Amino acid sequence: MTAAQLSLPRPRASAFKVWFRNLMVWRKLIAPSLFFTFGEPFVYLLGLGFGLGRFVGEVNGMPYLTFLASGLVASTAMNTASFEGMYSVFTRMVHQQTYDALLATPLQVDDIVAGEMLWCGTKAVLAATPILIVSVLLGAVDDWTAVLAIPLFYLIGLCFAGPAVVVAAFAPSYDFFNYYVALLVTPMFIFSGVFYPIETLPEFAQTIVQILPLSHAIALVRPLVAGEFPPVVGIHLAVLVAYAVVGYLAATVFIRRRLIT
Repeated sequence: MTAAQLSLPRPRASAFKVWFRNLMVWRKLIAPSLFFTFGEPFVYLLGLGFGLGRFVGEVNGMPYLTFLASGLVASTAMNTASFEGMYSVFTRMVHQQTYDALLATPLQVDDIVAGEMLWCGTKAVLAATPILIVSVLLGAVDDWTAVLAIPLFYLIGLCFAGPAVVVAAFAPSYDFFNYYVALLVTPMFIFSGVFYPIETLPEFAQTIVQILPLSHAIALVRPLVAGEFPPVVGIHLAVLVAYAVVGYLAATVFIRRRLIT
């Protein structure tokens, strides 16, 4: 890599033009986009929340439906940002050659990466908030503190956007994303406390899970959805911010390497 590719990002306000461009495109695809991101968590919420919830009862002092809903809204933000950062970025970069067109304008690579990161965070909010609203309608959420989780959806989206864009920068085809999904996204979804408390895992597994960002996201979101305030905020926020910053730096470097020859 060259020194220019490894230099610190220099995003400008022009990044919002990339964000706005993505928003305008998304408006045309809003129905299938929301159906895809909303459908699976809704099925989990109904099937497991009501079905399994009858047998489980309460978990960590809250109804299982509330416990599950709080995990699903956080994991929905993760999944949405991850898939947007991989599939959509790769499509715009390779197949549609959108980035080539953007770079023919005064926009720079750093503006594109920053704009994509901002858009991934926005998509996380657009996907997770409807799940939260449905949770309210189903009776899983009944306290105003749940509203405070919405800004966290944006931070969760930023946290997972960077690594996803890095994967897109390396990907030769769409099939390459299966490695990231199977090795990282799916294990986080299963083991990070969405469906059950991580305290039920063996100690070595708990240690590993505590390194993963989704467990910290759920630790912040779950109390708010349940009508409480997180007992520990600083550490969890610091971990999510660290993942977002490091991911953004790495994404900028590797997208530069792919686009600038």
